[in-house]
Amino acid sequence: MNPQDSLAEPAPDLQLEIAHLLLIDVVGYSQLLVNEQIELLQELKQVVRSTECFRAAEERGELIRVPTGDGMALVFFHSPEEPARCALEISKALQDHPSIRLRMGIHSGPVNRVTDVNDKTNIVGSGIIVAQRVMDCGDAGHILLSAHVAEDLYEYRHWQPYLHDLGECEVKYGLHLHLFNLYKDGLGNPQVPEKLQRGRRRPASAVSVRPITAPRWPKAALTIAFLVSAVALVISSLIFFNRAPPSAPVAGALAAISEKSIAVLPFENLSNEKENAYFGDGVQDEILTGLSRVADLKVISRTSVMRYKTGPKRNLREVATDLGVAHVLEGTVQRAGSRVRVNAQLIDARTDSQLWAERYDRDVADVFAIESELAGKIVAQLQAQISPSEKAAIEQKPTADLAAHDLYIRAKTLIATAVFSTPEQESLSEAVRLLNQAIERDPVFALAYYQLVRAHDLLYFGGTDHTPARLALADSAIQSLTRLRPDSGEAHLALANHLYLGYLDYDHAREELKLAQQSLPNDPLVFEILGYIDRRQGRWAESTKSLERAIELDPQNPGFLKQLADSYVCLRQYADAERVLDRVIALDPKDSSMRAYRASIELEWHADPQPLSSTIRAIIAEDSRETQNIAELWLKVSLCERDFDGARRALAAMPIAGCYYDTIPFPRSWCEGIAARMRGDIAAAHAAFAKTRAETAKLIADQPDYAEALCVLGMADAALGNKEEAIREGRRAVELTPVSKNAIAGPSLIECLALIDAWTGEKDLALHQLAVAVSTPGFLSYGELRLHPYWDPLRSDPRFEKILASLAPK
Repeated sequence: MNPQDSLAEPAPDLQLEIAHLLLIDVVGYSQLLVNEQIELLQELKQVVRSTECFRAAEERGELIRVPTGDGMALVFFHSPEEPARCALEISKALQDHPSIRLRMGIHSGPVNRVTDVNDKTNIVGSGIIVAQRVMDCGDAGHILLSAHVAEDLYEYRHWQPYLHDLGECEVKYGLHLHLFNLYKDGLGNPQVPEKLQRGRRRPASAVSVRPITAPRWPKAALTIAFLVSAVALVISSLIFFNRAPPSAPVAGALAAISEKSIAVLPFENLSNEKENAYFGDGVQDEILTGLSRVADLKVISRTSVMRYKTGPKRNLREVATDLGVAHVLEGTVQRAGSRVRVNAQLIDARTDSQLWAERYDRDVADVFAIESELAGKIVAQLQAQISPSEKAAIEQKPTADLAAHDLYIRAKTLIATAVFSTPEQESLSEAVRLLNQAIERDPVFALAYYQLVRAHDLLYFGGTDHTPARLALADSAIQSLTRLRPDSGEAHLALANHLYLGYLDYDHAREELKLAQQSLPNDPLVFEILGYIDRRQGRWAESTKSLERAIELDPQNPGFLKQLADSYVCLRQYADAERVLDRVIALDPKDSSMRAYRASIELEWHADPQPLSSTIRAIIAEDSRETQNIAELWLKVSLCERDFDGARRALAAMPIAGCYYDTIPFPRSWCEGIAARMRGDIAAAHAAFAKTRAETAKLIADQPDYAEALCVLGMADAALGNKEEAIREGRRAVELTPVSKNAIAGPSLIECLALIDAWTGEKDLALHQLAVAVSTPGFLSYGELRLHPYWDPLRSDPRFEKILASLAPK
């Protein structure tokens, strides 16, 4: 075997980083005399070093300079804007140096720092290889960008007029790169590169060059064929290039999908015994989990494929298109006594042809071996490279106890769907019970501990059991998992999630995610958590990209889509939020909570409560049992409409957990107090607020730094007339969780402080805090300020009207 045909394990001391690369090449360099080459490179070096972007990055210690013989590579690490700005600055400076003719290419991607033979820092990795291919497509004066960078820059309005779509260009090894041309005000080269004019270009439309008009570009699925001769250590970074395919008819969409992509659909369970109901799910889950460990594959996550477990017979070509894959595995499982029969067939969905079919009839104790064999045959059929560690992970049995595995699968399903169940606490608590039973049967069942950590963390973070005791249970499960599999991807991912949810330790969680991704390249939870961390740290564009990557691996996960919609709501990009929520509803048109959420956007955006009111009435008419799923929004719209009867009915349907505002745990008694206050029942309101205060004080007694609970306590004290205590508690909450520490909870806590100030008569302070709250992304909206009775104490002040006008739809 040729050494470069095998997949080497990455050296442990090489750290993968995302770099923003600018490659610079002197056109006509080889035609110069040696002395002319030396003089020109010296002159170019002075030009480059004089640019502001170069100097700023160098002063921060965030720049690597690598000579390339006939040019150089500048490697930035702060923002994709840096290489673009630097290229324009160089282009401008070269107007005084007409003898230097350059072409430049820009790309963002994974790289590794290495030390060369001269002990100098150098760069290797797929990021710099793609940047080289981008640059190679240009002529003198061109500044070409990969679509990856263009997408990032489009997030900033000031770049949008200068990004021009060139379509696709075929480069080395048959790779097709989607390119954009950057030019403005005489800088850059507006002409179509010669290489694209020679017929190697695949335009996106009949127009030769078109400016970007919307952020919904096609996302080319970059193949990895050109990396065959690359250094083996860059293989782990290939996942960054599985971009989502563009929307198109089925046949066209499938043609654009990665060859090495697969969805493992739920296996049909032919077993008669009721106790084997989850056995087929377990078989499918293990095959899917094994395949997902192979970095050279794109494997769709379990949440999306499980949507095809029930319903009418499926059209595999349409299923594959919906999931963004080229191949589909389907099959049947039948367990009878001590025997198990598994039938599986691999389908090429692009042609509806069967690639192979396998049948196993063995002892049930061999079921995990069957699953490993099937996964291995799929890897071989799709010609995916697989490392020794990936192969070992596929062959590792999760447990020797089939009953424990059945309990684990049941619990895993509950955890995956808990966020959509009401009440959520019941699903998670049942999952904990099942997992504890599984661990009792098999104390070394590592994956059971992994799911147990998730369940405890969700109960803690969501506020249903935000107690030190619950956090301690999660800590204990983490310790057991790391003891059993200290270097596993699951251990790193569980710790990352635990650090994020339990301790709000974003930086250490981010480090653990990098380690987890090496072993779990297809796990969308990695990108989900990364998206949440970026969002909490105010990196909104980066958060959106990570959530979109999670959605690419789990395209029919309504939870991921809802979180993306939440981001757009916080950014007050309501049209984008509606678009995403429409996609969620298309997955399940009967999802009452998502229908109500979608209708509530008009309340937030245009202060129009009618769509939400009518949607709630329609949901109740269809199925009155759904009221508990929409009670919070029903109460909110009733308060905004001053509808006393609607508020009373919404309270009757309110879950016992209460009415949360993001993660701020307002108990049910708070909701009752607000409704009583609105209808003028002072005695009932006082009693309800007193109950809220007593409940929250108990919570804070064990957790004095629980900022969200302090916010509730302050609001209750303000409603009860305890002015000094209320203001002190509200301020303490904001101090504990400032916006700089938490860009989601921080603005909500400032909003609460503004309400506390308003309710205690401190109008100037209230308006100051409110101005701060509306100046940052957050859930506070024009509709809420305009209609909700919370803000009645400020309505007569012209400063309030000015703040309200700043949020009004333009």
